[in-house]
Amino acid sequence: MDVVKSIPDTESDLAIRKQEAYESFFKRRAPPRFATLEQERQHRKERLAAGFRIFAELGFSEGVAGHITARDPEFTETFWVNPFGIHFAHITVSDLIRVDCSGDVIEGTMPVNVAAFAIHHQIHAARPDVVAAAHAHSIYGKAWSAVGRLLDPITQDACAFYEDHIFFNDTRVLITEASEAARIAGGLGAHKAAILRNHGLLTVGETVDEAVWWFISMERCCQAQFLAESVGTPLQVDPANARAARAVNGTPTAGWFQCQPLWQRILRQHPDLLE
Repeated sequence: MDVVKSIPDTESDLAIRKQEAYESFFKRRAPPRFATLEQERQHRKERLAAGFRIFAELGFSEGVAGHITARDPEFTETFWVNPFGIHFAHITVSDLIRVDCSGDVIEGTMPVNVAAFAIHHQIHAARPDVVAAAHAHSIYGKAWSAVGRLLDPITQDACAFYEDHIFFNDTRVLITEASEAARIAGGLGAHKAAILRNHGLLTVGETVDEAVWWFISMERCCQAQFLAESVGTPLQVDPANARAARAVNGTPTAGWFQCQPLWQRILRQHPDLLE
């Protein structure tokens, strides 16, 4: 009897099979759908309040700087945002304010951060696909924004941003005018993230969870690149493998899914955020 010898998979074959397995997994997980706009609005507000608590826990709050927004599912030209001057660690669902396209607060009693309105309004207006945008003055993001470079694909996590983020090279670091914010939105294009020169990081997503996760991941990627470059020249993932990794780990569903453990943990630790 002839013995049929199996031919071992090549490295390329294994990579394809792994990618297909992950893609199949993520296709079975997806953000929830809602029967009513009221349910969807409540969900977005809960995730938004949780996002601020997560940012506070990770040390991303600094004075009154930073903001995350969530587009209202019914009145889509408006968005929900943190009120100006409340610490991230204290924000609850009932604290959130809704702002219209003129920058007026139409739900809530607290004022809006002028920079938050300027930046987020332009991004939401330019990107109908964007439900949420996140920006904070995190330490490694701020530091990397002064380097003047994109992140390199030196880790699997960094590959999620490969060819999907921009360096916004503008010397105006205080953004309060519509024209200034419009340049950021234009520069961002269809990408998921931006490094704002001498300012920090900005991320967007189709869900609040996704935008929050990309910000956290990007901050950690900045930290990792600083550490790697402090001891030498980091090895880089080649373009083909970086794109393959991004196709799995850099999708909206992957970003949303990565945030779910953080949501579970913060809700258990801080159930009052739902108030």
